[in-house]
Amino acid sequence: MKITRIQPFLVRNCMLVRVYTDAGIVGTGEAGLWAHHRWVYEAIQDLAEYYVGQDPRRIEHHAQVIARQTHFMGSVLSAATSALDIALWDILARSVDLPIYQLLGGKVRDKARVFANVVGDTLEARAESARQQVSDGYQSLRTTPFFSNWAQQNATQRVKAAVEIVAAIREAIGDEVDLGLEIHRNLPPEEAIMLGNELLPFRILYYEDPLAPESFEALAYVARHVNLPLAFGERNYSLYQFRDLIHSGSVSWIRADLSLAGGYTQVRKIAALAEASFISIFPHLMGSPVNTAAFVQFDAATPNCVLHESNRVLDHPLNEILEQPLTLEDGYILIPDGPGIGVEVREDKLSQFPFEPRTIQGRFRADGSVSNTG
Repeated sequence: MKITRIQPFLVRNCMLVRVYTDAGIVGTGEAGLWAHHRWVYEAIQDLAEYYVGQDPRRIEHHAQVIARQTHFMGSVLSAATSALDIALWDILARSVDLPIYQLLGGKVRDKARVFANVVGDTLEARAESARQQVSDGYQSLRTTPFFSNWAQQNATQRVKAAVEIVAAIREAIGDEVDLGLEIHRNLPPEEAIMLGNELLPFRILYYEDPLAPESFEALAYVARHVNLPLAFGERNYSLYQFRDLIHSGSVSWIRADLSLAGGYTQVRKIAALAEASFISIFPHLMGSPVNTAAFVQFDAATPNCVLHESNRVLDHPLNEILEQPLTLEDGYILIPDGPGIGVEVREDKLSQFPFEPRTIQGRFRADGSVSNTG
């Protein structure tokens, strides 16, 4: 079997790739560098010069060739190779008429537990959102404990408001539902410590991305001063970065993104490193239902993968590009048993969703300086 053509697609706010073979099998993957899809689109076109004519089943070999030939790996190339890697695994699994999870060692679970996002512009709205999600069957919730004016507040005001949000949610749902917090890299170390210590009474399952991703040393400093389980890694893109993160002893959860950190080939290695240190993997996920389907295959076969990111499974605007959307029941995505990533892509539908590029928009503090987000 040989690869005959590779075609990237910019679809709404997503970047898909289709890999075609002379056997008539087509594989689909998705890139996760959501802020720079057009750069990834160009990278995939460049990489196609290598892949076309190759046997798509030599997946590890191709990953090694690209990584070792360039020595210029970064987030753009990693996102491009991640999308291609997912597509190659899709081809391999379809060639033997099996779901990808079977090639990864078989199921360790029958369904993937999903968290639901708690949103709202007031304390009352957050509480009601949380109650509704629990009523809908979710037993794991996540919120970003800030309102829209957070960048304009001083540190004390920001911490006070965040604690009030968490308290309102916990009061609304009681003490038997998991609650995680997504900080979106918005705090410097001193505020992350202030807030983390104020949150101890609220049974927080994870304290996600309190800091920007560039310094594991700063993360370790926060971990030494906050007694909450830290989740980190959604902006990291290499096996070696995750090795250093895991060995830092700072985190209880890693947030490797299958569509950014190297596809199945690399992220299963990252998960194994984490498993050996009793660290759970909670993959970061954005994009279309194609990405969700690919991640669910990974969830199915990975022992320490314990939570799946919410991605509007039932009402995603791109569900129309699938022959049959995924099934969500009582806060769990059911693992599809179809070949490859488990879903069929309707390529004829892709052109109906024009690309919507992101624009760079800063967020600023009261003094006009740039806030620590991204």
